[in-house]
Amino acid sequence: MDTAQFITKSFKDSIEKANFSWQTPSNIALVKYWGKSNPQIPKNASISFTLNNCHTITTIKFEKKEKTSSVDFELFFEGKEKEEFKPKIADFFTRIQDYCSYIFEYKMTINSENSFPHSSGIASSASGLSAIAMCLMSLEHALNPTLTKEFINKKASFLARLGSGSASRSIEGPLVVWGTHPNIEGSSDLFGIQFPYKVHSVFENYQDAILLVDKGEKQVSSTVGHNLMHDHPYAENRFQQANENMSKMVEILQNGDIKAFVNLVESEALTLHAMMLTSTPYFVLMKPNTLEIINRIWEYRKEHDSNLCFTLDAGANVHVLYPELEKESVNQFIENQLSKYCQKNHYICDSVGYGAAQL
Repeated sequence: MDTAQFITKSFKDSIEKANFSWQTPSNIALVKYWGKSNPQIPKNASISFTLNNCHTITTIKFEKKEKTSSVDFELFFEGKEKEEFKPKIADFFTRIQDYCSYIFEYKMTINSENSFPHSSGIASSASGLSAIAMCLMSLEHALNPTLTKEFINKKASFLARLGSGSASRSIEGPLVVWGTHPNIEGSSDLFGIQFPYKVHSVFENYQDAILLVDKGEKQVSSTVGHNLMHDHPYAENRFQQANENMSKMVEILQNGDIKAFVNLVESEALTLHAMMLTSTPYFVLMKPNTLEIINRIWEYRKEHDSNLCFTLDAGANVHVLYPELEKESVNQFIENQLSKYCQKNHYICDSVGYGAAQL
């Protein structure tokens, strides 16, 4: 794997002080990756919709200092210093040090805020780490103005991946592939790429309503969940299934077979949870209201010949996916029937987006 392209060379320019702010989105995987090897290499390819409204805004203030052997940073989340978040970010900086050697020459003050509840089953690590990666690449671009936008996005995805695998899919949009797959040109285990083929119009401006069944801390972290795949009795079959589903999804996204899309997306969601149900130790990540929502979605789809469907991350919250054509009727259904299963009736209406934006 060619990682040498991402190693920083010496810079002619010098920056004493700089501030960069980025808004980067979360994403929701349609075909899931579950299981990885070091360093953050996926066991199977995945594809996700980039979201629009669910995002992280991060500002990093860089101040030049004497070069040291450790990274010097402060971290504030929604205005408060967050010591408990620092170990994960410190690990991230350790992983990227060969590719961003300039981080040892700056004191960094990181300020982040989310547009959604942290650790609630919306991929906050994806948006958070991709935002930090984009801020770092803004500094690198200031130090080396010859960098192209294409390279900046590629390296940002590469860096973000080293913090959180799914973060590699939050740099661009609306559909991003991460993981090498024989049917997807340019796909890589090292970074995410935009889906390289023409997408059928039915999937344009696709809608995603996130039903917040449980806004508390996740029962099991994604890192722990991925590690449970190492000795999982069904792991190899799952990796094969996921890559076969990727081949199917490549065709579906191009031919617009929305019924096949519904079936595949829901099957992927339930398979992810099946992996956790059958791991050692095992976890039940759904809540009773998760199942209530799923059953109501199935009833609504049958009664109205609708194309709405659900997907799940590794938690209790439900993502309701539906074409823009059904936006008004489905939003009414969510408000009238599904919102009562959400914590404090809270849900977020979102749609597919186009990735990171500098502020």
